[in-house]
Amino acid sequence: MTILVTGATASVGRKVVDHLLDLGVTDIRALTANPRKAALPAQVHLVVGNPRKPETLATAFDGVERMYLAPNSDTAADVLARARAAGVRHVVDLSGEPESWWGTVSAAVEKSGLDWTHLWPADFMENSLTWSEQIRGTGAVREPRPDIASAPIAMDDIAAVAATALTDDAHLGRSYSLAGPEILTRAELVRTLATALGRDIAFVPSTREETIAALIPTMGETAEWYVDNVLASFDAEPAGLPLTSVHDITGRTATTFARWAAENAGRFR
Repeated sequence: MTILVTGATASVGRKVVDHLLDLGVTDIRALTANPRKAALPAQVHLVVGNPRKPETLATAFDGVERMYLAPNSDTAADVLARARAAGVRHVVDLSGEPESWWGTVSAAVEKSGLDWTHLWPADFMENSLTWSEQIRGTGAVREPRPDIASAPIAMDDIAAVAATALTDDAHLGRSYSLAGPEILTRAELVRTLATALGRDIAFVPSTREETIAALIPTMGETAEWYVDNVLASFDAEPAGLPLTSVHDITGRTATTFARWAAENAGRFR
């Protein structure tokens, strides 16, 4: 069974490769636009190509049965059409609910005619790295509301779910909303980071404009979109979050934010 991982050197895709190896998959094809920076295990077959430029994928799908699709709404339909024409049977996509900003990827996958498994993750734990510059520089995090909450999930757990879905037909035609194991407010996230770093970090309630300004050093032009879309989607008392989803699908214990913060403390220093 040959599995293609798109975005194989990106944040989630690289971890998907590792989890496929852990599951004993021996024929992994890793798609990357920058092979010099790939640093992939020797047993992984490297394929040069860019899903944002479907014309570079002429031979990427040859012999591939299943694929992991990193989200890219602009060219997803074209990439999927090429995959189907080459004989790909099953795609596991990282996307979002139909009404979300990544819903167009889900729609393209379902229209492709391929068997599919949707992965719809909640807030990434790694999103807290957008605070890193202001924590280093000011010892504070600036956001509008300390009480809004989410159930952040580690990218490694998302990758583990993707690898599981790629190797088991029981997941065909399933849409998985994914979340971390606990609901945490923004203030609780900051306190957890402070414990991991062994220093005080203040939460400073800020206006929309102040928040965007504080995030620009780490997020650039996407800071405004993040504040208006991601932060605006959080509730003070979120309900119905699938807190056991990672364990239910993979059997592994989901990563807590405290564990993630301890393992990644150096990235905030």
